[in-house]
Amino acid sequence: MRLLITGAQGQLGHDVAQAAIQQGFDTLALTRSTLDITRADRVDRTIDARQPDLVVNCAAYTAVDRAEEESEQAFAANRDGPSHLATTCARHGIPLIHVSTDYVFDGTKDSPYTESDPLRPINTYGRSKAAGEAAVQAMTNRFVILRTAWVFGAHGNNFVRTMLRLGQERPSLRVVNDQVGCPTFTGHLAEAIMGIAAIYRTETECPWGVYHYGGQPPISWHGFADHIFTTARTMGVALKIEALEAIPTSAYPLPAKRAANSRLDCSKFERVFGLQAGAWEDGVRTVISAWLASQAIKPPE
Repeated sequence: MRLLITGAQGQLGHDVAQAAIQQGFDTLALTRSTLDITRADRVDRTIDARQPDLVVNCAAYTAVDRAEEESEQAFAANRDGPSHLATTCARHGIPLIHVSTDYVFDGTKDSPYTESDPLRPINTYGRSKAAGEAAVQAMTNRFVILRTAWVFGAHGNNFVRTMLRLGQERPSLRVVNDQVGCPTFTGHLAEAIMGIAAIYRTETECPWGVYHYGGQPPISWHGFADHIFTTARTMGVALKIEALEAIPTSAYPLPAKRAANSRLDCSKFERVFGLQAGAWEDGVRTVISAWLASQAIKPPE
């Protein structure tokens, strides 16, 4: 079975490609330089030539704050790109797994968001991702849209790696404590995507639709940062950080609005696919181990 993976240069695309190779899929891992999904002609030409059995779209514009000034680029990657993929996949009868985000919600709900909750994005990035979901659903009926949140991995830029860097550079940090979500390790998310691919490989069909997948348990950004520093110290990372101050969102204004509640109800995914969302604490340890290795420091036994 041949998988075509877009956005393979990103932290998620990298891990999806590695997981696919490890599980024996014939893997075509394409970066933006080899497939720019915003170009319909290139999408057509690539899929026509490669003839994959399944497409996994990990390509996206993810600079949340910059998207407020670069809305054209955000919509090109997050709406038009998925639309091109879905259109070509439908023409060939190829299923599409498309990764989306918690940013499609406004964060005002007082409980975890389910797949049936209305989409009310509050920033440009969220609107572009919601438009991408709509495009996929309009262009093909053989899709899995997988919404996730607070993604971090051993590769690329993310909150865990940023905290490790800042924790080595600064004696104190201020982190918001009134935004709660589901940190999601890319390795776990890649395994979940491979679980979906395996179902299609063995059964030729799949329970298509929209699903949520996010690490558990939910936590605030401040709590997440505190856990990162505590774990890093136990694993031998030398940190300068001594004080971690909890602050409200209002004390740390950013160009793009953030949702107070980004919790995702993943029970539908677990019930349908028989796969549980991973514990993000395990992912944090994996990222820290990679961080130590990059600094040529061996963690204690």
